[in-house]
Amino acid sequence: MTFPPLREELQGLEPYGAPQLDVPVQLNVNENPHAPSATVVAEIARAVAEAATTLNRYPDREFTDLRVALATYLSRDAPQGIAPEQVWAANGSNEVMLQLLQAFGGPGRVALSFAPTYSMYPEYARDTSTAWVQGRRETDFSLDLDAARTLVLEHRPSVVLLPSPNNPTGTALPPEAVSVLCEAAGDGLVVVDEAYGEFRRTGTPSALELLPRYRNLVVTRTMSKAFALAGARLGYLAAAPEITDAIRVVRLPYHLSAITQAVALAALRHAPELLGKVDELRAERDRTVDWLRGQGLRVADSDANFALFGTFADRHAVWQGMVDRGVLIREVGPEGWLRVSIGTADEMAQFQNALSEVMSTQVMGTEEGAR
Repeated sequence: MTFPPLREELQGLEPYGAPQLDVPVQLNVNENPHAPSATVVAEIARAVAEAATTLNRYPDREFTDLRVALATYLSRDAPQGIAPEQVWAANGSNEVMLQLLQAFGGPGRVALSFAPTYSMYPEYARDTSTAWVQGRRETDFSLDLDAARTLVLEHRPSVVLLPSPNNPTGTALPPEAVSVLCEAAGDGLVVVDEAYGEFRRTGTPSALELLPRYRNLVVTRTMSKAFALAGARLGYLAAAPEITDAIRVVRLPYHLSAITQAVALAALRHAPELLGKVDELRAERDRTVDWLRGQGLRVADSDANFALFGTFADRHAVWQGMVDRGVLIREVGPEGWLRVSIGTADEMAQFQNALSEVMSTQVMGTEEGAR
């Protein structure tokens, strides 16, 4: 046995993480490029200072005030409203997902998704000793609902993971896809990951609207993206109260610090201001998609704050060429594709200039169907 005695299935693996490079334009991890305003910073500082006076005590284990505030916020996208007892929160939607797999996955159980999808999902399954089954999306990154339903009925997963908008493609699921899979899953959970939900295009509904119909539906969100609070680490979900109650069994004691709760509450009090740049980012995304297609590239339709584009015979060479020009994007997704986060107008202009230079010097081998 090697030392230390790491689990066999973890030996030789590299930890998850996107490259962190010191370059002028960083467009690789789907961050919001707009920092909180001085007003919001001051409010957060005041809230943290107040929380600091009680740091000798443990925080509210049930984060009661935060659940009320999150329920109020989510109710904007749920005509039926969301009750505080339907809400759960943790340190980023990553921890929310892990807790779901800890509670509802495990040995002898199956988690299922459809590739290409978020690369952390199979790691959640691995870390909880949950079997992993992966179907495939269509060439346009949509779901073949008949095939998806058949796969769910075949494997009877305890948890189905459905990002919408999908990462890394940006593709949103229609409501009928969620309905079909909720019905096929039986008592298995269907988790719709709406980390980028606030960026969806007009007319694209949230899965929150379906919560009253399906007791096995879970909808997750994060404050990292639209709220520009990636550094705060606050993710949350809405589901039937029986599901949120069950998660308590696996959560660590006092998992949300008093500081985290104070920051999130202060941000939610300023939600209109923090979300004020979402429309601007959506418009910049649409301009970026149009520009990329104008260069003869294939681009996935996006309801997120990023765009997946390609295809390249040697995508790593394109990625490196961009880095050499001071622009960091992400080498992720199907072979030949790259992903760019949507930044400020100036950052996107620098991205376009750099990509134009790289494309003029690289031998491009686009796949059939590129446009």
